[in-house]
Amino acid sequence: MVSNMRIFIDFGSTFTKMVAFDLDADELVSRVQVPSTVDCDITIGLEEAFAKMSGEVSIGDAEKRQAVACSSAAGGLRVVCVGLVTEYTTEAARMAALGAGAKLVGVYSFELAKSEVAEIEEIAPDIVLLTGGTNGGNKKVIIHNAEMLSRAGSRVSNIIVAGNKSANDDIKDIFTGSDKNVIFTNNVLPEIGVLDVESSNQKIRELFINRITEAKGVARVKALIHDVIMPTPSAVLEAARLMADGLPGYPGLGELILVDVGGATTDVYSIAKGSPTKSGVSMAGLPEPYAKRTVEGDLGLVHNLETLKKIARAGEIPASFDETVQNFCEIGGVPTGNEQVACHSLLSYLAVKTAVERHVGRIEVRVYPNGEMLLQRGKDLTRVQWVVGSGGPISFARDPRPILEGALLHENTPALLKPKAPGMLVDQNYILFAIGLLAQSEPAKALNILKKYMKRL
Repeated sequence: MVSNMRIFIDFGSTFTKMVAFDLDADELVSRVQVPSTVDCDITIGLEEAFAKMSGEVSIGDAEKRQAVACSSAAGGLRVVCVGLVTEYTTEAARMAALGAGAKLVGVYSFELAKSEVAEIEEIAPDIVLLTGGTNGGNKKVIIHNAEMLSRAGSRVSNIIVAGNKSANDDIKDIFTGSDKNVIFTNNVLPEIGVLDVESSNQKIRELFINRITEAKGVARVKALIHDVIMPTPSAVLEAARLMADGLPGYPGLGELILVDVGGATTDVYSIAKGSPTKSGVSMAGLPEPYAKRTVEGDLGLVHNLETLKKIARAGEIPASFDETVQNFCEIGGVPTGNEQVACHSLLSYLAVKTAVERHVGRIEVRVYPNGEMLLQRGKDLTRVQWVVGSGGPISFARDPRPILEGALLHENTPALLKPKAPGMLVDQNYILFAIGLLAQSEPAKALNILKKYMKRL
């Protein structure tokens, strides 16, 4: 009998995952997963998970009522970003949305046209993040875009305004009497070269908890558990930040990059400053957030397999590659036998390699009349101390090291600022989401459990 057990749940689009920790011993006591049932009644899958876990450990009503969850079910947290200049306010909005655990389903710059508003209505996002202009700068475009969005239909209902504060009063007047839920927060780009995404992150998460889970039917689980408190990617980001930074008196592991390979996406998280490590290099573009997330929606091992197969065919593949991949797809994406495992590992490696290459910064050489200049766009992650792997294709791989090597710097692409010589860790029990959830209330215990169950390769 575990006297101080806490249960954490992840409502995914494919699986509902449940983890139980013994907080007296700082130990993992059970982990189960069942197919998600969000398309009909999400509580069915939840009850099945509780029943399955009850076969491993005693669960009472008190443990159920204390349980907290994260969710990426029903398409996750779907956000459209609207900004002014693509490279500045729109990019800042994109960073803010991704950092809040969102899935970007549309990005627009400059003045919205009627056809673009119609596109946004068709997308029906959970949130429109409206930005544009530094404080005291251009406010014409954000006001125009607010007017256009105020006329959008009911499929555009939640709007977070995070742009030029000089336009806020005009925007309030525009939306007065409308059916839109409009929330104001700090400008994501208050001045050129200054990024402020934390306040937008917080507003996006609050809206997710207070309104969006209800709309997706996820809130029905509140009759059985304590609450759904954040999107799943936010929970993983919190775990990554805890792993890197630690706590006062409890040192973390240092700067890292975390790759989470899933069935629909491959997410990459970096907890690092990313400043230039080479002499003579100047930064270009927006500053990068210390805790950064990118998501690649075309690199899933189940739903986007065709992209990875195309990437694989550009290199060396086994003679029976297509047939072998088809065979393990037909049995639910779980490879069996050496041939299938080898092909699955190759695809997982390519997901890691491609996603990390899109996440990291790069060096550009610009030639001017007085000589060359080296410019860095994005984060320099060459000196991060750790590469961490998570997600089913890595966590449950026979040998995760060759897969994670896709994250490393390659001599053929020296301009890509990938890690050079990091240590490697694997979330071998696939529990990082639960670590991130536990960290909201018991960060020291979350860090202890994290260090105990991360496997060093």
